[in-house]
Amino acid sequence: MLAPHLPAEIFKAYDIRGIVGKTLSPEIVCVIGQALGSLAKERHCTTIAVGRDGRLSGPMLASALIDGITVSGINVIDLGMVATPMVYFAAQHLKTLCGVMITGSHNPPDYNGLKMVIADETLSGEAIQALRYRIEKNELCSTKIKGEIHTHDIAPAYIERIVSDICLKRPMNIMVDAGNGIAGAFAPKLYRALGCSVTSLFCEVDGMFPNHHPDPSQPKNLQALITQLKDNHAELGLAFDGDGDRLGVVTPNGNIIYPDRQLMLFAADALKRVPRATIIYDIKSTRLLAPWIREHGGTPLMWKTGHSLIKAKMKETGAQLAGEMSGHTFFGERWYGFDDGLYAGARLLEILSQHEDAASVLNALPNSIATPELAIPCVHEGEQHEIIARLQKEAKFPDAQEVIHIDGVRVEYQDGFGLARASNTTPTIVLRFEANNEKILKKIQQDFSVQIKIIAPDIKLPF
Repeated sequence: MLAPHLPAEIFKAYDIRGIVGKTLSPEIVCVIGQALGSLAKERHCTTIAVGRDGRLSGPMLASALIDGITVSGINVIDLGMVATPMVYFAAQHLKTLCGVMITGSHNPPDYNGLKMVIADETLSGEAIQALRYRIEKNELCSTKIKGEIHTHDIAPAYIERIVSDICLKRPMNIMVDAGNGIAGAFAPKLYRALGCSVTSLFCEVDGMFPNHHPDPSQPKNLQALITQLKDNHAELGLAFDGDGDRLGVVTPNGNIIYPDRQLMLFAADALKRVPRATIIYDIKSTRLLAPWIREHGGTPLMWKTGHSLIKAKMKETGAQLAGEMSGHTFFGERWYGFDDGLYAGARLLEILSQHEDAASVLNALPNSIATPELAIPCVHEGEQHEIIARLQKEAKFPDAQEVIHIDGVRVEYQDGFGLARASNTTPTIVLRFEANNEKILKKIQQDFSVQIKIIAPDIKLPF
């Protein structure tokens, strides 16, 4: 049988993702499954754990993926509807070392995709492109006897593992907003098992996301949680993205504790047990992180954005903890090194339960004036990379103390920083700015505006 046409644009830097019925079909997912099974077989693995989030297309694509994997002769453990970190956990707990999650993460309802771990490696970059080339060259295993399919409920073991690891000093009263994503099926149950009183907000799994988009990195998606927190007198609000691997945090007075500040608290806690450990943070994170980590006896390391890239860097460096501004937090210390929003929430509760006033601990973390992630839409896929490549070569920032090119252009000033980088998931340029005061922030933004406009005069800036 001829392989279906493969749209190159669905093979992203960190995962495979497309629009169901347009760039992503069951036929495409089936042949990707066969390619993943072939790769697993080459790496001497026998079984792949498969899960899906709450999107309406999930069952159809899961069936196609499983069919493709088993055609290659590899067995499948079907986990059903689970959060992404539960697939990663299953790969460790069930010793398959392979897992595939069908998820569109925080993308609109008509999107879906695959996050993939084969032989304990999270596939990214060249490895994902190699899957595409394998399919195009028809280098696929096919056996007369298909792999076996078994179902498994991983939730009890996952929750038990976290409960056995986390110890709260006192019960806490919290609110959970899952944005109708898959975390709603598990997060309230997990935190109640830890002894918390939990008020659920939008925890009914609904692949159409009727209340708000499940992306806690955008402040607008946290407004309902902020309002409900004030009305319900809870101590803390936890918000999750569509597949449960990212965490957002809100205090009762409406302060959003962005993930780079969350990482400060996690770092200080972990470094008590693993002094001098390396702590990784991504290029979008606050410049206040490095001195904080050093102050607490750790070694800070700035790295590229992207969950698979961060995980690879953790393995390379032996880092005990890592975090991204988008909300992915990776615990090597006491956990498995993968990004897990539900576990991150549990670790946060453990830390805050040691204090009578949890909000004051969060609000006291070092802070400065900063923008959330700002996006510049580009006309076509790839344009964002072209503009950033030119910025790296041509842009001039005479007042800069340092210009960092590990992922886009990050310009460090004496009293702030600016960042422009190409998104690897959508045709956008991502911007972020931070400074000691508003005047300096506007000056840094103006510097970037001038340099971007020289390269792309027609581009519309979000500031």
